[in-house]
Amino acid sequence: MSPQKKTLVTIILILLPLFFFFGTLCIGRYYVSLNDVLTTLWQGLTGTRRGVSAETATVILQIRLPRAFQGAMVGAALGASGAAFQSLFRNPLVSSGILGVSAGAGFGAALAIVLFNSIFLTPLFAFGFGILAVILSYFAGKIDNTSTTITLVLGGTIIQSIFSALISLLKYLADTATQLPAITFWLMGSLASTKTADVFLALFPMALGMAGMLILRYRLNVLSMGDREARTLGINVPANKAAIIAFATLATAGAVCVSGIVGWIGLIIPHIGRMLVGNDNKWLVPASMSLGACFVIFCDTLCRSLTGGEIPLGIVTALIGGPFFIYLLKKTKGRSW
Repeated sequence: MSPQKKTLVTIILILLPLFFFFGTLCIGRYYVSLNDVLTTLWQGLTGTRRGVSAETATVILQIRLPRAFQGAMVGAALGASGAAFQSLFRNPLVSSGILGVSAGAGFGAALAIVLFNSIFLTPLFAFGFGILAVILSYFAGKIDNTSTTITLVLGGTIIQSIFSALISLLKYLADTATQLPAITFWLMGSLASTKTADVFLALFPMALGMAGMLILRYRLNVLSMGDREARTLGINVPANKAAIIAFATLATAGAVCVSGIVGWIGLIIPHIGRMLVGNDNKWLVPASMSLGACFVIFCDTLCRSLTGGEIPLGIVTALIGGPFFIYLLKKTKGRSW
């Protein structure tokens, strides 16, 4: 990209999430003007309570602000993970849950609901089993002490299928009055129950995972050329692959454990990023983070604004992501793949 285009893209990628972030703080069945939002945020920082009502301050600071921040982090984590996995596996149909992290997290959440019926343990179990699923996928795809790209994908597919079957088993055994609805709604994904404690719970793994992917995004360009070429250029292929998978898994597991299973983000967001900045992961990974944050905030705003109830986030992302992916396929004709 030319220097002028780089500057323009950088400005857009920085300002666009801010636009969606402040927009979602205003929009809802309880409308709040931008001036009141800014006043409330300033009062929250300074500790004063003047100029806005207590109801407005409660809506902004305790409900919408944590939800918007968590949505931005979830979208950024899933978008960056999808971009990293697509480049690493050289497959445009790979998403952030390719190694079974989403299915493993779903099983962990369902297990916590069935055994303990605990809101606090659900995200912890989801995070732990999400990490476990990726570890199992790695060993399942390891042949003769080595793991190629195709065997890793196959291992992830196998583990994902096993955990999906275990989820179905837990749904069959769950109490139909309380536990089964809780499992079903968790699997559909939602940010409705977001609290400040949830934000801090998942902030560390998501931030650490995204930071690692940003640092290693230059290596992704080399690894995307193939293992033989990467070794020729002096790259330690197994170590770099393991590091990228670990950081992407950490970010994905942190996102899924607090939002449930939210599909399509890790699949379509990197393709949109490629249309804007190209295939260079130096720009693609941060672009996917920015676009992913915007996409989740936008979808979550629709979830809580379209009807009197709460539409699960996973439904909206699928309804928007599926047709949009068809549009991308027709528009690019596979050129960005």
